[in-house]
Amino acid sequence: MSETEGRRLDALQAALSAEHAAVYGYGVVGGRIGEERRTEARTAYDAHRARRDALAREVRDLGGEPVAAAAGYALPFSVPDSVAAVRLAAELEDRVAGVYSDLVRAAEGDRRASAAAALREAAVRAVRWRGGSVAFPGLAERAGTASGQDSAPGASAPSGSVPGASAPSGSVSATPTA
Repeated sequence: MSETEGRRLDALQAALSAEHAAVYGYGVVGGRIGEERRTEARTAYDAHRARRDALAREVRDLGGEPVAAAAGYALPFSVPDSVAAVRLAAELEDRVAGVYSDLVRAAEGDRRASAAAALREAAVRAVRWRGGSVAFPGLAERAGTASGQDSAPGASAPSGSVPGASAPSGSVSATPTA
């Protein structure tokens, strides 16, 4: 495998890790979100599951073994209610967008187009959850904070990164837990 192919595989694995974390996170969101946004949360959950499955196939197609999901992930902040669940959903989308930004840089052709579409979808979902946008979705270093937005009161900084995610710009930082 060439160095370029290795970087692509690493970026795919990082995106797969991010999707595993997003699926887990949306499980928490779904359990706390108010009825008025439950359909939106379910749609996002399904989208992340579909992306996760597609990425696993792509990793296999490149001869890799898809990274497995952790049994659990540490959330970036406590999610006791619907307000926090909405904030978590926006954070999940910001972080996934960052990882797809890295994949766009590493990929070519159809894979790059697919990564760009995933980045756009995550950015749009983040805007819907947050009620506003950031200047450069997926590029946290341009926005001034680790996640690309100002932290909400009571939110702690991300606690780590998904194994295999090497880029500083947006790896989903839900840390696997035992």
